[in-house]
Amino acid sequence: MTIENKNGLARLGRLANGIECFGEWSGRCVSWLTLALVLLVSYDVTMRYLFQDGSVALQELEWHLFALIFLLGAAYTLKHDEHVRVDLIYHARWMSERRRAWVDLFGTLFFLLPFCILIIVSAWPFVANSYELNEHSPDPGGLPYRYLIKMMIPLCFVLLAVQGIAIIIRSVQKISGGKAEPDAVSHKVSQEQDG
Repeated sequence: MTIENKNGLARLGRLANGIECFGEWSGRCVSWLTLALVLLVSYDVTMRYLFQDGSVALQELEWHLFALIFLLGAAYTLKHDEHVRVDLIYHARWMSERRRAWVDLFGTLFFLLPFCILIIVSAWPFVANSYELNEHSPDPGGLPYRYLIKMMIPLCFVLLAVQGIAIIIRSVQKISGGKAEPDAVSHKVSQEQDG
């Protein structure tokens, strides 16, 4: 491998580190929405069953928080390789790290990124239409500004695509014989857990 290739892979490695640090940060921020959702559901159930005072807006907010957790947490889940995959072949004994890198590269290039682009392009008119109509909940007392939650659909897939770029970089590093550097945040967390 030439010096230029090593420098290029090092620069790409730094880019992947930046993407993964951002993914880690965004995932940790989104995780706090789980606490907010639990508190909100507890309050709503208490008000509804003990005081017979329910709120349509609170129920819709619960659905919106639930959607945000899953949509915005998807890139974090992908970063930590905790997404759903068929492990029958991927984790077979005969699959080396290099072969897994080829599977990750192929899957990201030909499945993840095209699907992300498809959803982003398809969802944008959906969001724009909701914004132009100033869509709100059809239920009395529901939440306004429905386009805000709909905007999370393309945002989720932008985050997934960006995380996919980091996966491509890490895969190319492994395939080219260099070791893929762990991102700074995950490496620091694993050191803290070990020590």
